[in-house]
Amino acid sequence: MTALAELEREIVGCRRCPRLVAWREHVAEVKRAAFASQEYWGRPLPGFGDPRATVVVLGLAPAAHGGNRTGRVFTGDRSGDWLFAALYRTGFANQPTSRSRDDGLELQGCWISAAVRCAPPANQPTPAERDTCLPYAVAELRLLARARVIVCLGGFAWDAALRILRQSGGLQLPRPRPRFGHGAEVEIGPFTLLGCYHPSQQNTFTGRLTEEMMDRVLARARSFIL
Repeated sequence: MTALAELEREIVGCRRCPRLVAWREHVAEVKRAAFASQEYWGRPLPGFGDPRATVVVLGLAPAAHGGNRTGRVFTGDRSGDWLFAALYRTGFANQPTSRSRDDGLELQGCWISAAVRCAPPANQPTPAERDTCLPYAVAELRLLARARVIVCLGGFAWDAALRILRQSGGLQLPRPRPRFGHGAEVEIGPFTLLGCYHPSQQNTFTGRLTEEMMDRVLARARSFIL
């Protein structure tokens, strides 16, 4: 716990990417009208959850008016509403919603993280920003000693997870390089990667991702619980 807390402090204080720093702080100052009375977090977001987690859920980056506002990744936006409802249905969370850092949410056997820790403009970090941020995820994974499964929410997270594992203990990636897809599964050393479409409104509103589809991926992840 001490090492994770130290890593959290390092992440929250990071200012390595000038474009992301400028954007996250601009959003926190200007705010969205619906949240004008709220104080935005406006800093990088650490991961959170059960330090003894077997399953890591990896997303892309915080949302400008979601995690960048609330201080908890996947919290305060529609994607988070979808994710935490699924985590609750599959037994990873004690409640189906995540509204703020002090709302009583607890995760069991699960840790939630992101490939990039700052909200990026248009939700699109650059490759350089991704690579600058990945060492935090590598360090986080090493500290989550029981982690064996990474649920990748979207192709960006899948690609980032492959890079994280390659940097984590020099694990060799399969050839050809595993391709992302919903329900994709690949073993890399002691880890298993599971692919899941991102719970973005674009995917959930169109039916590309349904509750049943997401529940099946999380249930598969749960089958690896130690």
